Amino acid sequence: MRTAARVDRIEPFHVMEVGKAAARIAREVQDSDTPMLFLNIGEPDFTAPPLVREAAERAVATGRTQYTQALGLDSLRERISDWYARRFGLAVPARRIVVTAGASAALQLACLALVDRGDEILMPDPCYPCNRHFVSAAEGRPVLLPSTAAERFQLSADRLREHWGPASRGVLLASPSNPTGTSIHPDELRAIHGFVGERGGVTMVDEIYLGLSYDDTFGQSALALDDQVISINSFSKYFNMTGWRLGWMVVPDALVPVVEKLAQNLFICPSVIAQYAALACFEPESIAEYEQRRAEFKARRDWFIPALQEMGLDVPVMPDGAFYAWADCSAAMRRLGVDSSWDFAFELMKRAHVAVTPGRDFGTAETGHFVRFSTASAMAQLQQAAGRLKGLLA
Repeated sequence: MRTAARVDRIEPFHVMEVGKAAARIAREVQDSDTPMLFLNIGEPDFTAPPLVREAAERAVATGRTQYTQALGLDSLRERISDWYARRFGLAVPARRIVVTAGASAALQLACLALVDRGDEILMPDPCYPCNRHFVSAAEGRPVLLPSTAAERFQLSADRLREHWGPASRGVLLASPSNPTGTSIHPDELRAIHGFVGERGGVTMVDEIYLGLSYDDTFGQSALALDDQVISINSFSKYFNMTGWRLGWMVVPDALVPVVEKLAQNLFICPSVIAQYAALACFEPESIAEYEQRRAEFKARRDWFIPALQEMGLDVPVMPDGAFYAWADCSAAMRRLGVDSSWDFAFELMKRAHVAVTPGRDFGTAETGHFVRFSTASAMAQLQQAAGRLKGLLA
């Protein structure tokens, strides 16, 4: 059967192979003294808090399971608007908020609305692979620009000026980022957005980890710049609703009917049960629990990254958000006699029963020397993993 050419522009998600290998080894060692520890999964170990689960149950019990409008429940859009006001001091009107079937749907809608065939979207290397694949699926061309530790592994205005060309349409950024957990400094982001705007381009910012920011310097939304920024967000990370598949985007007023038309045709509406459940995310009791969990994620970061540094797994930039550590494993690779982070990850699985994510999926700029650790696991698991790694790499 002939498949569409666009499929060839989408690279395989290589980390899935790592996941399958980890699962196979996990079955083999599940009854041993060293069961598999999964530090490769970018998913909070916390689940939706009680009020959210109860709200979902009420929605089902009372029959509130039929379609909503494509833009989402008005009440949920208002709650999100209120959250921006309380959390960030920003006036983001509900009319500009579009509730989506996860951040993935929001990114797809943004790219379909704004990217034409051949348009170039610039983004940093490393970056989350699916983001560039959304551009490819819209028949645009993702252009990855190597970023350094000095740039916080983020796109810089200077690098953008150097590479902007006739086909450039805009930028797709992530702050905080997966896989690095680093954010763009607000001054740098302002310079990037100003440069893009002067050229009639678009600034899209993935902010799904913004709620899990640990530094006031970086814990600001790009929406503070002006009303032309397109922000993508999600209930998956800070709100711990990964499998509920619910997110949102904030777009300029002129883009709302465009996105609405696409959403009507592609998705009809986001999960209705998830929408009613998400209303309870913003209750004071829920927010208090989320903030306790955020503090726990920070505590895990503060313990685990120094532990990595001590065993020679260098983290060049301390992550200021999310729950990742982007570690240079060059020295550790030499100790184990391997020459790529891909092989290094498999050695950790086989010899220490610790699963991590090799850098291969995240780009090509030095990613062969980096692995991503997820600190979304409980502190006891992180401590156990660190002990095994230290024993292996000593």
